[in-house]
Amino acid sequence: MDRTETAGNARAPGAETARHDALVQRYSARNYAPLPVVIAKASGCWVEDVDGHRYLDMLSAYSALNFGHGHPEIVEAFVAQARVLALTSRAFQNDQFGPFCEEITQLAGQDQVLPMNSGAEGVETALKTARKWGYQVKGVAADRAEIIVCAGNFHGRTITIVSFSDDPQFREGFGPFTPGFRLVPYGDAAALEAAIGPNTVGFLVEPIQGEGGIVVPPAGYLKQAREICARHRVLFIADEIQTGLGRTGRLFACDHEGVKPDVLILGKALGGGLMPVSAVLASREVLGVFRPGDHGSTFGGNPLACAVARVAMKVLTRDRLAERAASLGAAFLERLRGLRSSRVKEVRGRGLLIGIELLPDAGPAKDFAKRLKQEGILCKDTVESVLRIAPPLVIEQKDLDWATERIAKVLG
Repeated sequence: MDRTETAGNARAPGAETARHDALVQRYSARNYAPLPVVIAKASGCWVEDVDGHRYLDMLSAYSALNFGHGHPEIVEAFVAQARVLALTSRAFQNDQFGPFCEEITQLAGQDQVLPMNSGAEGVETALKTARKWGYQVKGVAADRAEIIVCAGNFHGRTITIVSFSDDPQFREGFGPFTPGFRLVPYGDAAALEAAIGPNTVGFLVEPIQGEGGIVVPPAGYLKQAREICARHRVLFIADEIQTGLGRTGRLFACDHEGVKPDVLILGKALGGGLMPVSAVLASREVLGVFRPGDHGSTFGGNPLACAVARVAMKVLTRDRLAERAASLGAAFLERLRGLRSSRVKEVRGRGLLIGIELLPDAGPAKDFAKRLKQEGILCKDTVESVLRIAPPLVIEQKDLDWATERIAKVLG
């Protein structure tokens, strides 16, 4: 990769970008506001747009690309499986499903798995699991189950999930909302315990809030929350869709505090950057509440997804990508925190999940994302004031050095 391409006009949108943008503006619903770049091909950590400009991907499709773009082994597994068997539905068994179940449960240290596709489907599955467990095992009265969630949460955009969001945009125009949720401050163990009642069946939490601004909870919070849940017989449900599978420098972000959740939700990177794959993992007591017909998905557990996920898990552990994220991330964080900038309020994160929070008078973070795009770096803003930096875990140190120089230039 030639990193000598000049900034500014060298990466200004060209004729091809304009043509594609016109098509999107005319035919697509406006539910996204992407950066002005149209990516045409990619390899590893680098992408190229339709006008021939190259960029370092520092977003990783919100951690779905932990292995980078087009990882050779994962692509090979995808192509090989697609040639022989891609879909059966769960009406029949397939020869990839059983091995996938065994390998992912062993990786996560859980008894059973229920596979789905998108992360939001995984969250919905966990919510249904907690409610059914509450009625069948804990003995909560019918239709009275409550689940506690955190302020600033982001778990998806289905009707039920936005029902317990505290972001007005996610809720406006989508009511009436699903009942049965209580909101508590993130990082406040005392507030969690105070909110637990006789009908509480679960506590759903992100070990690090991603869309909420890369918010790392106080040290000991996850461990306290886990102990509180155990004491009150409430399921501790960890949404590790974005933080899991090596992103924060551990296999799972809960591992930083030695916490094993009752219910673990995985997604994004589980599909190796090629397939939508999500999974809910738990003990036999918890997932054992399901009977045939209770819940399912035509594509969940399909052989193509299982084959890809199996190789993704193999690469993750064999190449020690969690350890790589820990070492590269620690050095990268230190360098970013050392930047002299009157615009930066705080740099925070773990591993290669980093948020740069800007001061109020610096202007919106999206403007800095656009400027970084001109410098050859693709990242995205969140909560208006935070730049989210999350490169693939396979990134090289020289590329992080290259990125640091440009981030310093834009923020300085």
